Formats: sequence, structure tokens, C-alpha cells
Amino acid sequence: MILFGRHILLFFFFWNVSLWAAPHSLNSTTTSLIPPVKILIKKAAREMILIKKGKIFKTYKVALGTNPKGHKQCEGDGKTPEGIYSISHKYTKSNFHLALQISYPNKADCAHAKKMKCSPGGLIMIHGLPKSFAYLGSKHRLYDWTLGCVAVTNAEIEEIWKHVPTGTPVEILP
Repeated sequence: MILFGRHILLFFFFWNVSLWAAPHSLNSTTTSLIPPVKILIKKAAREMILIKKGKIFKTYKVALGTNPKGHKQCEGDGKTPEGIYSISHKYTKSNFHLALQISYPNKADCAHAKKMKCSPGGLIMIHGLPKSFAYLGSKHRLYDWTLGCVAVTNAEIEEIWKHVPTGTPVEILP
């Protein structure tokens, strides 16, 4: 009977300790669900928001594809995609100063393009200005001029570059 009582006592001891530790472990799990950096692009507002540790770090005005309304359907349609992606590559050697490649197309994009009997396209980037047009600076935003990419100034892409690692989530809203 004494042995059985010890098991019950040990059970309650460990159960009590696990309850005491649970809020701490839940908090650290909840905190770890917030990515350290996230990019949110609002196409209608022509804004890209850099979010760090769940808070707005900086907002940038952007230029989009030449046909910006709606989700990218096929290669060459001039649309900037909409959906959940990530930064898949960082390019220092680019025709557009620096470039962050977005992981477009995803599986759903490929399936949709297949139904449409077209290529989904690819190489969608967040990038600076072409070297020969760097002098335009923020004036480049007067028109949507990319083939589906998201364009910022060269100074802005340099700043973004420092804060955005490969794997950063990117959400593109209409």
C-alpha cells in the first residue's frame, strides 16, 4: 500500500509541475508562430509592408505589372500574382539592381494554368530599377510597368535586402 501511495504522490507531483510549466511553453510556442520577418503586398494600394516580429517596420510604395487587376493566370499576362508565397532566392546580379525572387508559381497556380492550357510563367521578383533607369527614383511608381513583378527604388531594395532572408513569407493581396 505504501508503494502504491508513492506512485500516486509522484503522479500528482509531476502533473502539478507540468501544469506549472505549461503556460511558459505555450507562450514560447505562440511566439514562435510569428515569423521574424514577413512581406505583405497590397496591390490595390500599391503598397509593400515589411513586418518584423509582428509589427509594421516600414511601408513602401510600389509599381506592379502592366495589367495589375486580378491574379496572374498565364505567362505574359502582365499581372502580379496574388496568394501566399515566400522568398526563394536573392540575386545580386540582376538587371534590376537587386532582386528577391518570389516562389511563384505554387501548385495551385500550376494547376490553374494547366486548366487554362498555358504556362503559369515565373521569375516574379521584388526588385529595384533597371540600371539605365535608376535616375527615375520614386517617379517609376507613376505607372505600373513590370511584367508582373513588384518594383521599388534602388535605395529601398537595398534596405529591404538587409532585412529579408530567403524563406521569408510573402502574402500578396488584391
